[in-house]
Amino acid sequence: MPHVEAGASVDLLLERTVESGMALVAAAGLVALASVLHRGSWRLLRNVVTIVHEGGHAIVALLTGRRLAGIRLHSDTSGVTVSVGRPRGPGMIATLVAGYPAPSLLGLLAAYLVTNGMTRGLLIGSVVVLAAMLLAIRNPFGVLSVLLTGAVIFLVAWFAAVEVQEAFGLLFAWFLLFAGVRPVRELGRMRNRPDTRDSDAHQLARLTAAGPLMWIVVFLLINLSALVVGGGLLLGLL
Repeated sequence: MPHVEAGASVDLLLERTVESGMALVAAAGLVALASVLHRGSWRLLRNVVTIVHEGGHAIVALLTGRRLAGIRLHSDTSGVTVSVGRPRGPGMIATLVAGYPAPSLLGLLAAYLVTNGMTRGLLIGSVVVLAAMLLAIRNPFGVLSVLLTGAVIFLVAWFAAVEVQEAFGLLFAWFLLFAGVRPVRELGRMRNRPDTRDSDAHQLARLTAAGPLMWIVVFLLINLSALVVGGGLLLGLL
């Protein structure tokens, strides 16, 4: 019988564990990317992106001293966050800037937390934020959208096995990282249409010296950077 050193057996086990973990990370990334690229799944999951987008507006509005008047989420995946305060100035600009980068930056935070063993904390924190956001929702579809999203995360955080939570956390991070890029690309393609003249980029253009295309480029650079860094964290490259 061939003799196998104990140390070699441990090294082999560790190597297989790492390989299995990286396979799960890669699989989660492919599933998330497919869900963003597929028209049917994107039409449904874009509601999650809208929740994060409007949540970004709301959080920054509060942080800059504005009063949050309400959030509306619509079935066509659009949304609006209304805050009260000075119509111009840094607070208003920061509030408008926050929307499009919010999904990608949350995805980057999720990637950091998942890779540092804090997946359950990520899920519980998400449920808490969604519960707080629910207080600001002002229309029935918005309430339903936030409740369903929060319920899914709650069930995973409280009742799923650790392995399921880890896989869900990977999907959560990858999805937001990929999903943050697509709405900016869509906005860039439609920027000259009349129905986009009230977009975040166009409102920022009216408040600053930069045109809407420049703001779209800024959003895209932020979100692509988050994708590169977050993807690097998840793949163990950073």
